[in-house]
Amino acid sequence: MLLNLKKYSFLLQQLISRDFKVKYKRSVLGVLWSLLNPILMMCVMAIVFTNVFKFSTPGVNYLAYLLTGLTYFNYFSESTNLAMSSVVGNFSLINKIYIPKYIFPLSKCLFVGINFLLTLIPLYAVIILTGTGLNVYHLLLPISFVFLFLFTLGMGMILATISVFLRDMFYIYGIVLQILTYMTPIMYDITMLDPRLQFVLKLNPLYHIITFARTIILYHQMPSATSFLACTVSSLVSLLIGLIVFKKNQDKFIYYV
Repeated sequence: MLLNLKKYSFLLQQLISRDFKVKYKRSVLGVLWSLLNPILMMCVMAIVFTNVFKFSTPGVNYLAYLLTGLTYFNYFSESTNLAMSSVVGNFSLINKIYIPKYIFPLSKCLFVGINFLLTLIPLYAVIILTGTGLNVYHLLLPISFVFLFLFTLGMGMILATISVFLRDMFYIYGIVLQILTYMTPIMYDITMLDPRLQFVLKLNPLYHIITFARTIILYHQMPSATSFLACTVSSLVSLLIGLIVFKKNQDKFIYYV
């Protein structure tokens, strides 16, 4: 697969370039939407959850807490949604020439990854403006990006496989994402919940990845060994299962056009 990836690197670049052109075609602000979107979302959610539901995060700034969770979760949400439809959306290309099919979900995760890097600009602006501050542990943040990317790619390949055989998955996953939004502590602190519910929410790999990043950004600490282990295991297991499921079924895709 790595040899194929090198061989088809030009195609991968073209797919990513095409996604950028399609997304920002005839858009006045263009890439600036990648910066404005998380800021606008943060403002709306901050107003609702701090004034209506009275949410707070003792010891850390709520805006920085909220935007960190939003930035990471939005990457997962957008990447998996695009990866899920990547194979189905490229059937016309698959029918004509041989292409390693995992290129399609991979290109979507990389494309959203570039937008993800852009969203770090407003995130760091909030970190600085709220007085949260920078620290030496920020050098470990790229590790959290790697965990997030591997976990998302694995889930994207699983969803891309299922959607070929079950088109209802496009609708089902929308509901799953809505549930996952509230089961991931994006806008609230998990410690405010009942311990039994906390245990259930901690089974969500996104919780550990987001907590890993928040430990660095908000609490100025080195993530614990348990946090490292949880993120490593969940990301690698997701990727491994995704690769196995995708590789086992990719030859059947052509029959489900």
